[in-house]
Amino acid sequence: MRRLLCVLGLALATTAGAVEAPAPRQLAVTAARLIAPEQGKVIEHPLVLIQGDRIIEVRSGGAIPAGYDERIDLGDATLLPGLIDVHVHLDFDPTFGSGNYYKDILTLGPIDTAVLAPSSARRTLEAGFTTVRNLGSNQYIDIALRNAIDRGQIPGPRILAAGIALGATGGHADGGTGFAPNIEFHGANGVVDGVDAIRQRVRENVKRGADVIKFMAGAGVLSNEESVGAAQYTQDEMNALVDEAHRWGRKVAAHAHGAEAIKMAIKAGVDSVEHCSFIDDEGLKLARQRGTWLDFDVYNDDYILSEYAKLGVPQNQIDKEKLVGRTQRESFRRAVRAGEKMAFGTDAGVYPHGWNAKQFAKMVEWGMTPMQAIQAATTQAAELLGWSDKVGSLQPGRYADLIAVDGDPLTDISRLEHVRFVLKGGEVVK
Repeated sequence: MRRLLCVLGLALATTAGAVEAPAPRQLAVTAARLIAPEQGKVIEHPLVLIQGDRIIEVRSGGAIPAGYDERIDLGDATLLPGLIDVHVHLDFDPTFGSGNYYKDILTLGPIDTAVLAPSSARRTLEAGFTTVRNLGSNQYIDIALRNAIDRGQIPGPRILAAGIALGATGGHADGGTGFAPNIEFHGANGVVDGVDAIRQRVRENVKRGADVIKFMAGAGVLSNEESVGAAQYTQDEMNALVDEAHRWGRKVAAHAHGAEAIKMAIKAGVDSVEHCSFIDDEGLKLARQRGTWLDFDVYNDDYILSEYAKLGVPQNQIDKEKLVGRTQRESFRRAVRAGEKMAFGTDAGVYPHGWNAKQFAKMVEWGMTPMQAIQAATTQAAELLGWSDKVGSLQPGRYADLIAVDGDPLTDISRLEHVRFVLKGGEVVK
């Protein structure tokens, strides 16, 4: 009996001391119109009902239900899902350094970029991009940044992080290319060669927390190797990398400008090809057959050719960009006409973060309708990430990530460059 009384007393004390969890916030958002990219249509006079960090309902008009005592009315604005950029580098930015290319390479380290990366994350979020895929980072900075954002310690978008991008000796991931033999760069880097070593490095990235694996299938622009497009891994090396990543449940993004490198990456089974500048008809056909996503960063040519000489970037890199820029945009137009699976990826970090939306106008100029461009940065980007059940649309059960712009971006896509309201997970961040 005494034991029973003790148990009952403990239960009563526990119940009395328990603190009831607060009811989730209930928020109603209204505006003049809402773009629903999953349906490819506009909803007039939308009412978006949010509970906690999730969307409960979206409908046209009607009274706000009881209990939704908090309302945000955005007037003559257009609501959209939070935007998604599937190719950024939050710990890189042309404004981070002194404007002296070689000085910055030799004096700025990962601690410097880690200090500045949160400002990139904040600018990206305030520009309306509530989700990003960070494709390559210095010493796993993007993973630490993702974790700090997820813990609510700093503002920023949801991040799928790649950690360190992998590549061949002398290739686009090898920062020592072009320097004197006695200059060595120590610390974590992505240089790895050979099937077995590549498998080990994929596992290392997964161990460190990578959500996705990024590798350099071919040469690049902003590096010192001679080619801009040549393949830099063998087919066996690419096959092993993709096989190992998929074994661990990670998708793979391949950097590739050249036609042959693109086709080799697609044959290896990558989930997306980045840049795609010189993709040929065979590559487009192969991508359609394999269901491979293509991401074209068709804005940054303007910024590189306008600003990079002022930053002291070597002329050989600027000359490579001159080879790429126009051709990449023409390839983008061919991909649109061919009906390829295309997502919105900007390579932000090549130009200042927060400018991501400048790419929309280029996508429309080179063949997409405004709705297609918006879908590339919402529903299609979410599908590529494997997050269609979380982001990319304003449907029940998704995160309450939404933005608002003045006017109608379907008649003027550049309005997306001026986002005036951002909600992430039901919380107002702008």
